[in-house]
Amino acid sequence: MLVELSSTFPILSCILFFPLIGAAVLWLFDDEDLVRTSALTIALVELALSIFVLVRFIPDSAAMQFVERVRWIPALGISYHLAVDGISVLFVGLTAFLTVLIVIYSWDTVRHQMKLYMMSLLALETTTMGVFVSLDLILFFVFWELMLIPSYFLIKLWGGGAERHYAALKYVLYTLLGSVFMLVGIALLDINYHNWATLHHSDTLYSFDLLELLAVPIPLNQQLLIFWFMFMGFAFKAPVFPFHTWLANALMEGPIGMAVALAGLKLGTFGFMRFSIPLLPDASKNEMVVTVLMALGLAAIVYGALMALIQPDFRRLLAFSSISHLGFIVVGLFALNFQGLQGSLLTMINLGFSTAGLFFIAGFLYTRQQTTHLSAFGGIAKHTPLLATFFLLIGLASIGLPGTNGFVGEFLILLGTFKAYWLYGLIAVTGVITGAAYFLWYYERAVLGPVGRTVKASIEDLHLREVIIAVSLSAMILWIGLYPSPFLRMMNGSVQALVDRVHHGAMVSENAVASKRLD
Repeated sequence: MLVELSSTFPILSCILFFPLIGAAVLWLFDDEDLVRTSALTIALVELALSIFVLVRFIPDSAAMQFVERVRWIPALGISYHLAVDGISVLFVGLTAFLTVLIVIYSWDTVRHQMKLYMMSLLALETTTMGVFVSLDLILFFVFWELMLIPSYFLIKLWGGGAERHYAALKYVLYTLLGSVFMLVGIALLDINYHNWATLHHSDTLYSFDLLELLAVPIPLNQQLLIFWFMFMGFAFKAPVFPFHTWLANALMEGPIGMAVALAGLKLGTFGFMRFSIPLLPDASKNEMVVTVLMALGLAAIVYGALMALIQPDFRRLLAFSSISHLGFIVVGLFALNFQGLQGSLLTMINLGFSTAGLFFIAGFLYTRQQTTHLSAFGGIAKHTPLLATFFLLIGLASIGLPGTNGFVGEFLILLGTFKAYWLYGLIAVTGVITGAAYFLWYYERAVLGPVGRTVKASIEDLHLREVIIAVSLSAMILWIGLYPSPFLRMMNGSVQALVDRVHHGAMVSENAVASKRLD
């Protein structure tokens, strides 16, 4: 039984709209120092609210917590329904955490239109939070689409690449194309609910609410059709191979802050876990679906790693590395067992510290050499020991070294995959080996050895703001790597409920999934 734990204070609404209100307040300021200070204060308050939710969250529970629900458009069955559970709660904290670090990084690296940049960043935080806390599919879709507005302007106006306009447009068009398919899938879910409600003489004839949709059975042939429509929306956004071609352009041409958000917050794969798998359990475990998704995931692991191995530019290397890591997440998701789903969810969170951390490192390198191409580096450890140290630590987390957060997530994914399909697990292991190769290949040539001739004599080590970013990320990497229990406990209940849902999807009835409210 899915339980809803209501809250007397609308904490999720505060988290959702506080950055947007803050962005509006920034419009009143003209002094850039005041804009920076105010943006950081807003981001820190948002982080404090998110930490409050994490601290008060009840672990080992599948319940929807901090629930807020108000009828929005009753005639169409659309509601303002917010809540978090073990699948989404860590993303709330991660989004707030990364936003604070992006504001700190942007303090002296964004040199024009600072006010508009900070406003766009805070607007992006609001829309991202909306994606993670929405339980009504239309509300979710609204935030999903609104994300494109600040994202487009962040890439186009503050990107450093010559093709940033093309990259911004390509990102928006790809996401919109996927969203068209996803909207059709959402409409089909509502039509199925309407047919069921009419047959059973229900008072509510339409609904887009996740918990109400879970209570309604869907025939397998309809599940398969809806699954592929939803898949297109989430696959383009993730992006899942082979829908990844926009990613390298956006990560290369956009600003570091946008690259951190795109690479660190796995919205597409979150969508699979939040909506596709629980709403369409029989389709998700269908042999054809599993085979296709496993093939795409394994192809992404191998392709992404091999492409990263031959990249001389660090940001482009990270773009293909992200594709490879997404392949691991997809493989873990469609192993459809506890270890695979738990490992995929933890890896989505981990990449918010490791991959996002490496993009911050790329930003540090760019600030010093105005490029991240390998030819501009060599032996910089002699002049920048702090940068070299944090570069190594975050990079080792990215390739899954034991003791770092990357190891825990990848180990669980591989364990779940081997339990479900040993051959797929064997292929996935090759990604671990090539992952170590592409990172160590770049690190050795850029950081170790004699100082390169193109390295500036005046190159400096990390300054205070950069140290704060690096230390914060490293602390989380080591915390999850050495003591993952608090994070795993937060997600265990919801992951187990999802596994049960998949195993018994064909037998689920409205009584088995009825929601109960506790004041």
